[in-house]
Amino acid sequence: MRILTKEIFAVVKSIAFSLLIAIFIVNFVLQIVTVSGESMVPTVQNNDKLIIEKVSYRITDAKRNDIVVIKYPADISQRIIKRVIAVAGDKVKINNNILYINGKIINEYYKNENFMKDYDEVMVPQDSIFVLGDNRNFSKDSRSSDIGFVKLNLLEGKAVIRLYPFNKMGGIR
Repeated sequence: MRILTKEIFAVVKSIAFSLLIAIFIVNFVLQIVTVSGESMVPTVQNNDKLIIEKVSYRITDAKRNDIVVIKYPADISQRIIKRVIAVAGDKVKINNNILYINGKIINEYYKNENFMKDYDEVMVPQDSIFVLGDNRNFSKDSRSSDIGFVKLNLLEGKAVIRLYPFNKMGGIR
């Protein structure tokens, strides 16, 4: 009976330890997310499953072109996925369907739309990023008043791998 109790305790201890490791990984290292919506087409599609890593933004800042999951500023219980277009200190402008960062034309190989509404030049404030969806005409992003400049503390992580659909599994650009 005593041996059985020790074995049960060892199994319970192993399960508890495994749960603690899983909770740590999900909260601080990696997370699987499901894309909801069409704002990042063609880069990612509705219902794609992605792995986001959460460590790098605790160490370094977001970079232009990173695909990020952020807490929706108007309701932080929701998450959205967007592309980082500009970082603190950058000037952003859209004119005649062309994106300008700091006065330079940006080649947007990932963009789904040929037409974009003009957007007056703005400067990204400190501790913030400017994000856009790749499917510009169907994206609620930094051009929207309920999102605007995204504070860095709202960054959840960087999308790094698509898990599903399986025929598109791999890194994300």
